[in-house]
Amino acid sequence: MKKIGILGGMSWESTALYYSLINGFVREALGGLNSAKMLVSSVNFAEVAAMQKAGEWNEAADLLRKEAQGLERAGAEGILIATNTMHKVLPLIEDGVTIPFIHIADATGAAIKAAGHTKVGFMGTKFAMEESFYTDILEQRYNLEMVIPDLKQRDVIHRVIFEELCQGKILESSRQHYLDIIDQMAEGGAQCVIEGCTEITLLVKQEHTNMPLFDTTRLHARAAADFILETS
Repeated sequence: MKKIGILGGMSWESTALYYSLINGFVREALGGLNSAKMLVSSVNFAEVAAMQKAGEWNEAADLLRKEAQGLERAGAEGILIATNTMHKVLPLIEDGVTIPFIHIADATGAAIKAAGHTKVGFMGTKFAMEESFYTDILEQRYNLEMVIPDLKQRDVIHRVIFEELCQGKILESSRQHYLDIIDQMAEGGAQCVIEGCTEITLLVKQEHTNMPLFDTTRLHARAAADFILETS
């Protein structure tokens, strides 16, 4: 069994879910008392969020690079960043370590492609929805056409993530807002929707909508478990 390192805490609400999911996938595969070999480096999200808001992405990358280096020194054989948005700075973090990263967009794109979808709705932070660091991978590597919510909808999605979900607040009114946005993306031709923030799965689950949802937290955790269980 390989040992995985997790850069977490962004937010800890979803990092806790990663820990549970990865261990569950390993136990499902191996049975009995088996659990995953994991190292977790959990940062203070208040510091990272302040850097995001100020546009201090290089500073955020420096912080996560040091944490990644610590995971490698501690014996991690691969790393995942337990957040969609901070993959924006992954190229700056990768330079500081020698072990591989498991990219959340690759885990997501491969699953959507395997399901046969070609036009995809995307929900995430404004950073992920409005910049190309994430959607470029989906478009260029997996030939997916993206449907992005309009400006007002992006504001709602972003606000709920930071003011509610990252603080452990699950509100039915916000769930309905998200479901309305999903319905509008469907009207725009989306065949499925990516929950492109690791906290969104805490609010909207498949049972809430007929639109196929791709939960990036679960898909990323599955990719991590596959890495842990690789024998080659």
